[in-house]
Amino acid sequence: MKVLHLDVNHPLIIEQFNAIGFQNDEDYTSSKEEIESKLHVYDGIIIRSRFTIDKLFLDKATNLKFIGRLGAGLENIDTNYAEEKGIFLASAPEGNRNAVGEHALGMLLSLFNKLNIADKEVRSGRWDREGNRGVELDGKTVGIIGYGNMGKAFAKKLRGFDVEVICYDIVGGVGNDDARQVGILELQQKTDVLSLHVPQTDLTIGMINEGFISAFHKPLWLLNTARGKCVRTDDLVAALESKKILGAGLDVLEYEKSSFENMFTEANMPEAFQYLIKSDKVVLTPHIAGWTVESKVKLAQTIVDKVKAKFC
Repeated sequence: MKVLHLDVNHPLIIEQFNAIGFQNDEDYTSSKEEIESKLHVYDGIIIRSRFTIDKLFLDKATNLKFIGRLGAGLENIDTNYAEEKGIFLASAPEGNRNAVGEHALGMLLSLFNKLNIADKEVRSGRWDREGNRGVELDGKTVGIIGYGNMGKAFAKKLRGFDVEVICYDIVGGVGNDDARQVGILELQQKTDVLSLHVPQTDLTIGMINEGFISAFHKPLWLLNTARGKCVRTDDLVAALESKKILGAGLDVLEYEKSSFENMFTEANMPEAFQYLIKSDKVVLTPHIAGWTVESKVKLAQTIVDKVKAKFC
């Protein structure tokens, strides 16, 4: 098998592919068009998020047998067309689910205890204990939307807290000892903390909107370590202003990659995002929930294991 690596990953993936007799070529700089011109000679592709693997790209890959994506989802791949062509698709949610679970918990505790605010104030010479009085997680109900690898990992991290954990998923029967599966009405009735762990699909894009938020019976805290387009930023800001949402931990945004950096150099920053970066009720991180030293190894190993199980 000839494999083309399009993103830099942990070296174990090439080392282990070499060990089973695969030929490994690396190209981390060529344009998409340049890559397409040589795809026909490869049996496999390893990628993160460098390109969108669309119909045209797949048509150029006339010999392709597998695509390995070192990430949780496959939203940058035309999965339906790839499957029509008999291409094996391997993602690696098992590789970074623990990292995502820990990051979500860290964001939540930071929000509850005002760690981001208190840290800035102490560094600037301000000692305000009363203004930084925190909130305890014990006694709260944590609602999880999307109870796959990531949702289950977050629920597992909550075992040591005196909380009720409930989950909602379009797939039935996914609840376990860490979270009781409920319908959407019960989720909206009981939830104090809402955590998103869904893939980006036509159903999830814009799912957290004004109507959805207003249906919750109590003010709530929102965590999003899933995909930025699942939350309508304008509606989130309106809910933060009205205190329907008490605080938000956002590892992902509608504004990512090149568009994100451009907003800080050009006069085109959306008003809603201006609110987020100024708000002390919001914790922001740059899509790093699954981005740990350990997950880099586990992501690569997961892809190797899946490819070997399929072809060796």
